[in-house]
Amino acid sequence: MKKIVTIFALLLVLPVMAQNHYPAYKAGEWLKFRIHYGFLNASYATLQLTNDTIDSIPVYHVVGRGKTTGFASIFFKVDDTYESYFGKKDGKPYRFIRKINEGGYTKDIEIDFQYNEDKAILKDNKNGKQMDIPVHEGVQDLLSASYYLRNEYALEDFKVGESIEMDMLYDDDGVYKFQLKFLGKEVIRTKFGKVECLKFRPLVQSGRVFKEQESLTLWVSNDLNKIPIRIKADLAVGSLKADLDGYNGLKNQFKIIM
Repeated sequence: MKKIVTIFALLLVLPVMAQNHYPAYKAGEWLKFRIHYGFLNASYATLQLTNDTIDSIPVYHVVGRGKTTGFASIFFKVDDTYESYFGKKDGKPYRFIRKINEGGYTKDIEIDFQYNEDKAILKDNKNGKQMDIPVHEGVQDLLSASYYLRNEYALEDFKVGESIEMDMLYDDDGVYKFQLKFLGKEVIRTKFGKVECLKFRPLVQSGRVFKEQESLTLWVSNDLNKIPIRIKADLAVGSLKADLDGYNGLKNQFKIIM
């Protein structure tokens, strides 16, 4: 059960493409996901978007939370929180926070992006350390990446099999290259009805957690919201699935096939 919620805290906000003529989200958007590990209802994860300011700059503030529940929490307790503050006009991240507790394994990290100095200041509050990481204007953090790409990229710019790349920073490992491959369209059944989705494959590092590089699949709604509907992951041991379980405050109509 180790790192179940962390995996999905990372995945539920993976980038998706949207028509950039229409805003894909607004303050007040709230999404809830139910995560299954085999037959277990392992945990829930939520994303909440609000208005805020940083140094007088208008920003969106998104908070992602994940916790194990019920029977699963007896074996492995998880309580993770991720936060991002990103610009309303340019989508650039200004602050990123990661606080996790996974069966006693903890991290407490804050990252402040200083674009005028081409660096990000990472504070490791748990160990009392601080480090500077070189960044550029186009870098994104884990959460801001999704919201940025939901507005900035149009689906018609990509063809089946093509990938998009982005530089991302969310931890003390530094900036890394993230890739997402577009697989086409698919209609899937949900608790809300049938939903036409865009299907993507994030390319991840194989090894201790994932079975192979292409072990993840992501479905997002094929409408102006482009919200995650389902995620599947084949792990080294077992598999995980996350489904949209609730939503509120969407900017655009959620298209459901009745």
